[in-house]
Amino acid sequence: MDAVIKSFPPRTEEEKAATTAPIEKPAAKRPSQKEAEAAVRTLLRWTGDDVEREGLIETPARVAKAFREMFSGYDQDPVAELGRTFEEVAGYDDLVLVKDISFHSHCEHHMVPIIGKVHVGYLPDGKVVGLSKIARVVDIFARRLQTQEAMTAQIANVIQDVLKPRGVAVMVEAEHMCMAMRGIRKQGSTTLTSTFTGAFKTEPAEQVRFITLVRDSRTA
Repeated sequence: MDAVIKSFPPRTEEEKAATTAPIEKPAAKRPSQKEAEAAVRTLLRWTGDDVEREGLIETPARVAKAFREMFSGYDQDPVAELGRTFEEVAGYDDLVLVKDISFHSHCEHHMVPIIGKVHVGYLPDGKVVGLSKIARVVDIFARRLQTQEAMTAQIANVIQDVLKPRGVAVMVEAEHMCMAMRGIRKQGSTTLTSTFTGAFKTEPAEQVRFITLVRDSRTA
């Protein structure tokens, strides 16, 4: 039997885009309040405690409520926080530095606290953002299960992507309770991470200036 060869018209750009666009995965259904409380009761029983004793009766509800607050970053959009910018900056184009932004996060490996401070600097390119917005962005990423390395990069990248400054510098100093409370149990040790973009990455002098200004408050 002879093969039949048919010619098809070339695909339009829309058709190409439809076949190459990433497929969005449906969002996982969030458990109900009752399911969350039941999970806490299971963990309490697993520790060996009595979930029916007076001190623990309300604990599952309290834990579920606390988790909703501590992990509220999943319901917030850092891009939206940076959406409103100001272009009337009187020609200012030098470093903007917000130091010592306190944060509390949770390690994604053991779900125990990470406590520390974030320092954020950027070189404006015609527009600036309200200083409180920088702190809000830190909070949004901190209120998720995290690694310090990922959080550092996330903060820098979203500021770079939205504000499009000439460069962004982010430094995070934190103590990890997974080191202090379990495992090697070394209290007081601090982990330092940093991410640099744009001029902070290509111009060593800008990077040194950022670090020096951050450190000045430690030696004053």
